[in-house]
Amino acid sequence: MKYILLFLLPFLLSANLTRTPNHNKEIAILESFDIEASFLYDELMNQMKNSNTAIYKDERFFQAMDDAHLFIPAIKSILSSNGVPPEFLFLAMAESQFSTKAYSVKRASGLWQFIPDTAKLYGLRIDKYVDERRDFIKSTEAAAKYLRELHNKFGKWYLAVIAYNCGSGRLSKAIKDANSDELNVLLDSQKKYIPKESRLYIRKIVALAIMGNDEQFLLKSEYEHLLNRANAYSVSTVKVPSGESLKRVSKLIGIPHEELQKLNRHLKYDFAPPYLKSYDIYIPYIKLSEFKQKYFEDKIKNIYKVHIVQRGDNLFDIGRKYHVSSKVIMDFNTLKSARLSLNQKLIIPIYDKIDIKKIDNESYHVVKKGDTLKSIAKTHQVTIKNIQLNNKIEGSIIKEGERLKLYE
Repeated sequence: MKYILLFLLPFLLSANLTRTPNHNKEIAILESFDIEASFLYDELMNQMKNSNTAIYKDERFFQAMDDAHLFIPAIKSILSSNGVPPEFLFLAMAESQFSTKAYSVKRASGLWQFIPDTAKLYGLRIDKYVDERRDFIKSTEAAAKYLRELHNKFGKWYLAVIAYNCGSGRLSKAIKDANSDELNVLLDSQKKYIPKESRLYIRKIVALAIMGNDEQFLLKSEYEHLLNRANAYSVSTVKVPSGESLKRVSKLIGIPHEELQKLNRHLKYDFAPPYLKSYDIYIPYIKLSEFKQKYFEDKIKNIYKVHIVQRGDNLFDIGRKYHVSSKVIMDFNTLKSARLSLNQKLIIPIYDKIDIKKIDNESYHVVKKGDTLKSIAKTHQVTIKNIQLNNKIEGSIIKEGERLKLYE
């Protein structure tokens, strides 16, 4: 037996040495949540971590981390600047899988799954044009303030996590009933001081944080490149004028439109809200210099159509024609009422999904500089006579800005 132990000793020492750095890191993660080191041996948390390790090797964990590679440095930076441990990044992962599009049956939305009332309480705008719960910068700033307030109230970060899940009122009652705020007491599955969802929630976040900081776990995957991702800010905030189109910005700075949309999910349409002089949008940091060099304001080109009011027009029908609500048309044109006047020019924002040429070709043509009846007829494959009859034109004179009916 003595010789066997002597033979195995180098291997035992080696195993202990390889475990120590990771073990110490795990303890540091627990300390960031104000949780005692003994929690590393929590049976449910370890079952969750081990099962999740197997599950997340099947892509979900790594894919979420990879998809959010532009968000993560910004989130960590905002949390730290607000005095919140960066490990709370994994609270966002537990809430939404880092999806800014995440939406729940309880009407919670965004990375941090704010319900409307809480979002507005922390300064997030929700209206017809934007939902800033989906703004990964502003929603993280709001979440950091909220978490800081919960920490100030309860004194420990794990209590802030639990309160985030079940509400501060529910947690206060639990602490009073238990006559303790110790984690092992609150997690008692027999006494059920806090809801089962919250008992699992704190364990899930700790498990995710341990997995996300486990270098060996990452190295064993095809996503080891995540270890080399810089912690520097990878997204820049730029101001654009009201109504600016993401599609136009994407063309100017040479970035796929879909990528720019992903960074700006808070915009409900493809343009900045019309009621503010300027609005923040996000672009990759590597495109900031190009934006400064190439961006210029051009409110009309490739973004809007000009609709000239004809007899019988109303906002509802105009909106239906262009697939825009009457409220949007009123906002863009600062209309105080729905009353329109003949030949009034209305600026209509065109959504990215709508084919502008299709709208033009539906039944009308707005005369541009250099247009003639012949050129219009050729473009739309109709006869000159047809245009004259539909618009009661006797000769060939047409005016710039005039809307001509092409078909009955």
